[in-house]
Amino acid sequence: MYIPKINFQLMIDSIPFLLTGLPYTIGISVVTFLMGNVLGIVLTILGMLPSKLIKGFVRFYISFLRGVPGLVLLFLLYFGLPYQLSALTAACICFSLTSSAFIAEIYRGSIAGVEAGQWDAAYALGLPFGKVMRKIILPQAFRISIPALGNVAMDLLKGTSLAAMITIPDIFQKAKIVGGRTFDYMSMYILVAVMYWLLCVAIGYGQGWLERHYINRYKFKSKIRT
Repeated sequence: MYIPKINFQLMIDSIPFLLTGLPYTIGISVVTFLMGNVLGIVLTILGMLPSKLIKGFVRFYISFLRGVPGLVLLFLLYFGLPYQLSALTAACICFSLTSSAFIAEIYRGSIAGVEAGQWDAAYALGLPFGKVMRKIILPQAFRISIPALGNVAMDLLKGTSLAAMITIPDIFQKAKIVGGRTFDYMSMYILVAVMYWLLCVAIGYGQGWLERHYINRYKFKSKIRT
């Protein structure tokens, strides 16, 4: 029976090399998460408009991008277009589009969770729709959506490993290089798995801090009102 051996010394020696790919992993994750949020908010607002045509487009967009595997879309953008995008551009567009579809659904559900009286009170004060969304509804919807957005951020971080398939030198691509050079993929894939896990732990701590911050802020405002 074959029992794979883990080369801990190789793992330790390879950490500095893998860390050179960390700016790509974190950079792509941050940029695409922010772009996905912007697109997600826009899609959510468009989906609230009375136009059936716009609503139909939003539903199709969300359904299509939630149903297409990220790797397929990535290859389509990088290999399938008549003009060549850079690998980094293709990855950023791909992950921004896919994350925006999930984020749009998160915001839609969060806005639906805001008490209907908030809308009535805002409109009774004569506030326009844009200001109601920006000042009243979206801040509350964001507080509700923090746990789900944290999950999207983690999935997005892990999903950036697909960028190695189009030669972006992220931490997964660096692990593949070392594994190919030493013929010890087992050790390198365990190492890169631990690195992704630690990054997700950091996101989890950030999510927890945001939840506590908004809960304390909400409680403070409630005390002021009472």
